[in-house]
Amino acid sequence: MAGYINWLYFFHAWGFPVRYGSIARVHGCVACRQNWLQGFPGGERVRAGEAMRLYDEARNLLDEWDRAGLQTRFRVALRPAVSDGDDILLPDDGERICLLRQQHVPQGEPCLCLADFVRPIGQGEPDRIGLFATTVDREMEQWGGEDEYRRLLSQTLADRLAEATAEAGHLLVRRRLWGYAPDEDLTVDELFAERYQGRRPAVGYPSLPDQSLNFQLARLLDFDGLGIRLTENGAMQPHASTSGLMISHPQARHFSVGTIGEDQLQDYARRRGASPDALRRFLQVGSPA
Repeated sequence: MAGYINWLYFFHAWGFPVRYGSIARVHGCVACRQNWLQGFPGGERVRAGEAMRLYDEARNLLDEWDRAGLQTRFRVALRPAVSDGDDILLPDDGERICLLRQQHVPQGEPCLCLADFVRPIGQGEPDRIGLFATTVDREMEQWGGEDEYRRLLSQTLADRLAEATAEAGHLLVRRRLWGYAPDEDLTVDELFAERYQGRRPAVGYPSLPDQSLNFQLARLLDFDGLGIRLTENGAMQPHASTSGLMISHPQARHFSVGTIGEDQLQDYARRRGASPDALRRFLQVGSPA
């Protein structure tokens, strides 16, 4: 999975400007690495050198994990699906995935909901969606032991590996398992730029902000069997885990639900079969007018 790590986000987590992430594209020989360092203004070379050392330590850690036989895990369920208003129905599972719609957008822009990118109920054959989760062996996050720096390095690298597993898994889904883009031929950088058809919104993303959705995904994907445990707030353990939806619609895109109003909270709670107060802690709800 190391080939699918987006090193820009790794360096961002350590407070480095994204330009230092280019070290991951540099050939490992001494001459190429020196040329990379010389490409920075004199005042930035010390910081660039720190980024290089951090990258080397991360690569060494990946080698340690590989020798120890540690792994990442990916699970996906492809299901027939139809949209019903702001919900996605999974007929084969008898499940309703309730979603949220934007309420505040620039004039002339549509208020989007992820259900908009799934074929509506009663309009032909059901569409399809993917439900996914990824995680890492727990030992990865604890690899540093009592060494605070090594432990932080392990945690941030494990986070990137979980995301890399989702990237590689999504590629497999598009080309083979779902197969709606069998001829896709993108570079890793193009994958990071999301040049592919469809989107992969994860729980906690701005378009899928309700972390309590993880409780529903846990049933559908058997989080226990995957090695994922949920806290009472729906957070996943190991922390280096991701979950969400895969949507194939060519016009699907990311967006931010943003702040929702009390009226939408009441509607969402009704659809979820829960009390507004039970859901309020998971959502960004605006004050009543």
